[in-house]
Amino acid sequence: MFSSMATASVQGSIAGGLGDPDRIFFGGFPYYFKEEQIRELVESFGPLRSFELVTDGGRGNNSIAAYCVYQDVSVTDIACRALNGIRMGAQTLIARRANHGANQQPEPHSSSQENCSICWCSLTTGQGQAIFTAECSHRFHYPCIANNVQHGNLYCPVCRVKWDKNNVPFQVPPPQQTRIPFRQFPMPQQPHWNYPHLPYQQPHWNHPQYPFEQQPQDPPEPLTFSDDEPLQSLTSPVQSSSHQNVTVKTYAEFSAISAAESSSKFPVLVSIRAPPLKDSEGHGRTPIDLVTVLDVSGSMTGSKLDLVKRAVKFVIENLGSSDRLSIVSFSSNSKRVLPLQRMTADGRESAILAVESLRAGGGTNIAEALKKGTKVLEDRSERNPVSSIILLSDGQDNYCRSGSQILNQLPASIRSSDMQQEIPVHAFGFGQDHDASIMHAISDASGGTFSFIESVGMIQDGFALCIGGLLSVVAQELRLTVRSASAGVKIVSIPSGRHVSQISDEGQQGVVDIGNMYAEEEKQFLVYLLVPPSASHVKMPLLDVTCVYKDLASNELMQVQGERVEILRPEVCSPAEKAVSLEVDRQRNRIVVAETIAEAQRLAEMGNLEGARALLAERRATVLASAAAQAGDGLSNLFETELREVMERMASMDLYANSGRAYALAGMSSHSRQRASARGDTITSCLFGASNRVNFSSGANALMQQSGASACFGAPAGFGGASFSSGAAPGGSQCSSAVGAFETPAMVRMVEKSQKSNQSGQ
Repeated sequence: MFSSMATASVQGSIAGGLGDPDRIFFGGFPYYFKEEQIRELVESFGPLRSFELVTDGGRGNNSIAAYCVYQDVSVTDIACRALNGIRMGAQTLIARRANHGANQQPEPHSSSQENCSICWCSLTTGQGQAIFTAECSHRFHYPCIANNVQHGNLYCPVCRVKWDKNNVPFQVPPPQQTRIPFRQFPMPQQPHWNYPHLPYQQPHWNHPQYPFEQQPQDPPEPLTFSDDEPLQSLTSPVQSSSHQNVTVKTYAEFSAISAAESSSKFPVLVSIRAPPLKDSEGHGRTPIDLVTVLDVSGSMTGSKLDLVKRAVKFVIENLGSSDRLSIVSFSSNSKRVLPLQRMTADGRESAILAVESLRAGGGTNIAEALKKGTKVLEDRSERNPVSSIILLSDGQDNYCRSGSQILNQLPASIRSSDMQQEIPVHAFGFGQDHDASIMHAISDASGGTFSFIESVGMIQDGFALCIGGLLSVVAQELRLTVRSASAGVKIVSIPSGRHVSQISDEGQQGVVDIGNMYAEEEKQFLVYLLVPPSASHVKMPLLDVTCVYKDLASNELMQVQGERVEILRPEVCSPAEKAVSLEVDRQRNRIVVAETIAEAQRLAEMGNLEGARALLAERRATVLASAAAQAGDGLSNLFETELREVMERMASMDLYANSGRAYALAGMSSHSRQRASARGDTITSCLFGASNRVNFSSGANALMQQSGASACFGAPAGFGGASFSSGAAPGGSQCSSAVGAFETPAMVRMVEKSQKSNQSGQ
C-alpha cells in the first residue's frame, strides 16, 4: 500500500539514526502541508539536529509523516506533549518518540477507534448515522468523509494513505429534514438571483485538484448586499439614556505632596461613567445592525450545532423591531443565509427559518466568512447607529495558520482605528479545539472582545452577555482629554490598554480615544504625572479633564468638564494626607493583573510554564499586599482570584493547550478594553453557576462590607461595571450576583434572562 512512499532527508541519518532514543515521529498532517510549514512548526521548540520527511511519492508529493531529533534533547518530551493531539483542520497531529525507521509507516489506529477523526464525535453504532470503513481500516461518519472527499481529498485523515477514488463516497445522503429554500423566507423585498456566480477562491496553499461530482448549488448571491430592509421611520428621536450625561471623576493617589518633594510618576485616576438606560427593559434604546457569522463545519455536527441554533434564536427573540439582523454561515465556503432584516414578527420568523436551515459539513475558512459578514455592513443602503459582528467557531482554520496571516486578508473596516468607522468583531471560541490565538487576534484588531466558551452549555449565556452590552450603547466616539494645569507639571504616560492614547505638546496634553460606551459602563485610566517641587504652600493644580462624545439620545456632540485635580503642598504632610487612595490602588492592581496575564501567556507560548507560574505567584502576592486588598477591597481580591485561576490552567502543557491559552487570551481581551467577555465557568464572571454564585456572593459581600463598599455585581462603588449600592438596582431589579469588574447591569440582566430560559427549557 505504501510502495510509492518516498523519504526526503534534510540532514544525514548519522546525526539522528534510526536507533536514536530521542527521535520523534510526527504524523497526521493535513495533506496540503509542505515541508517548510512542517519544519516551521517543529522548529518552534528549538533547532534540529536532523529532520526527515516522509512523502507519498505521487503527483502531489504530499507529506505523510516526519521524523526529527532536536539539538537540545531535553525539549523532546516537551515538544511531544505540546504538539500531540493538536487539531489541524480536520486532522489530529500525532507526536511521540519513534521506535522505527524513516521508511516504516507507523501502524494505523485500531479499526475499533471510538471517534470519527473528522468531526471527533462518537462512532458508536445505533445513533442514526451511517459509518464508512476505508480500505486502510479507519472509520468515519459517512457524511463527514463524503464531505471531505467531495473537495478532492483522497487521503485518509488518520494515516494519509491514498484511497482508490472508486472506493470512497462522493455523495452525501440527503438530510431527513426538508431544506428550506432561501427564497421562501418572507421578506419586504425579494432579492433577485440573476447575478453572475462569483468564482470559488482557492486557499493560499496549493491543494491538489481532483475531479468530483457536482453538488446541487444554492442560488448565487448578489454582487452587492444593498438589499437590506429599510430602517423603521421614527416620529421622535431615540431616547437611549435617561437624559443624563456621562460623568467624570478624578482621584489623586495622595491628597498632598510636601513642597520640597518632587514625583516623577504621580498617578491620578480619571473615571468616566456612562448614564443608565431610560428603563431597564431598554424601551427607546439605540437600534443595532448585527451580523452573526457562524461556523457550520463538520466538527459542529450534532449537539454543538443544536445549541448554537438555540443561542441564535435567543438573540433573535431579544432584538427589537428597529434592530436588524443578518446571518452568515461558513465552512470551507461562506454563505449569507439571511439578508439584513428588521426583527419584526415577520423578520423573526424569517431569521428562525434561516437558523433551522443550517447544516454542518466541510472545513473552516474564517477569513472568507468575515469578509462576507463585513460586506453585509459595508454595502447596506441604510445604517443603524450601532453595528457589530458576532463570530463563533469551534475549530482550526484550514486556510490561515496565524493571526497575522488572517488579519492581512480582512477588510480595512475591521482593522480600522477610526472610532467613526470601526466594526467591532466579538469573537467566541467554542470548546477545546478552536484556534484561540486567531480568534483573539481578530477581536483585538477590530475593537471587539474575545470570549472563551469552555462548555457547550455556555453558548447562549455567552451570547447574552455580549448582546446585553450591544443593546445598551448610549454614547459613541467618546474622547478623553487631559491637560497640565501648572507650569512644570507634565504628563508622563497613560496606560490605556487597546484604547488609542497620545501625549503631545511636550507632555502638556494627553488624549484617549474610548469609542462607544454601554449604559452604566465605566472606563478608568491612570494618568502618570511629573510633579516638581513647589515654592509655595498653597494648593497646586495638576490636571484639567474634558470629555467629548456623541450622545445617542439627542444625536448631538456633548462636552463634559471634570473637576480640576489639585493637591496640597504643605511643608510636612500629615499621615492622613499620605493615605493611599483605594480607587487609585485598585486600578493599579488591575493594570498589574492585565500585564501579568499577558507576560505569563507569552512565557507559556515559549514552553516556559515554570516561569509563567512563578511570575503569576509573585504578582498574586503583590496584589494581596496592596493597600486596597489589605483594606478588604472586593475587586482586588477578585483580581487575585483571576491570577490564581490562570496559574492553575498553566499546570501542564496539555492543560494550557486545552483551556489555559483561551482563558488567558479572553482575560487579556477583557482588560485591554475594560469590557466583559465570557471566560469559562469562573467565579470572576456572572456566567458562574447559579448555586456557586450565591455562595461566592456571600463571601464577597463580607469582604466588601469591611471596607464600606457594595459587592453588588462584584464592583465596589466607584469602579467599572455596576457600582450601585446594595438596594434595588435601576429598573427595580435586585442586586444579587457577584460578578466581574466590567459587567454592566444590562449585561447581567440579559444573562439572567438566558439562564431562566435554559432552566425552563424554552
